[in-house]
Amino acid sequence: MIKKMAAVIVGSLLLGVGINVFFVPHHLLDGGMIGLGLIAKYVWHVQAGLTMIVLSVPLYAAAWFYYRPFFYNSLHGLLFSSWMIDVLSVLRGVVVLDPLLSAVIGGVLVGAGIGLMLREETSTGGTDLLAQFIARWTNWNVGIIIFVIDACIISAGSMIIDSVPFVHSLVVVTVVGAVTTMLTCEKTMGV
Repeated sequence: MIKKMAAVIVGSLLLGVGINVFFVPHHLLDGGMIGLGLIAKYVWHVQAGLTMIVLSVPLYAAAWFYYRPFFYNSLHGLLFSSWMIDVLSVLRGVVVLDPLLSAVIGGVLVGAGIGLMLREETSTGGTDLLAQFIARWTNWNVGIIIFVIDACIISAGSMIIDSVPFVHSLVVVTVVGAVTTMLTCEKTMGV
């Protein structure tokens, strides 16, 4: 239980820093609920974390009925990581780097945050929760499933952002997917 709580706290901090310091200043996107939250932020200027919670409600309803351990194991991850994303918004503009470097560093931080939580069988919910469902049914690696979902959301987001941030957002999704996969690979292989 302590390892799970530590993973949620550290993972959420990594997510909050990665998103606010490296993604938002350059209007970069990620996939999943984070990406949907960022799209809502860029278009309607709403809080990304709160949007993630609202959009995750249908997936949590499904988890409640079909596999409650996922519901219980990821609810706290969703709530805490969404809160940290909104609380750490004060960090925006603290560090200004090149957009490509921001995409890579932010991708590593977000991928590490997600991966740490998934290793302890918790998550930020949303499409991570969906990916956990799919992985359970198919025995595919969670990181790869997240990568595919993220690529779909980035493609949808390409309609609202310019081509340069879009290309950098593809870098974000690739790095997040690679880091998440590396951190969850041993878990998936049963090591």
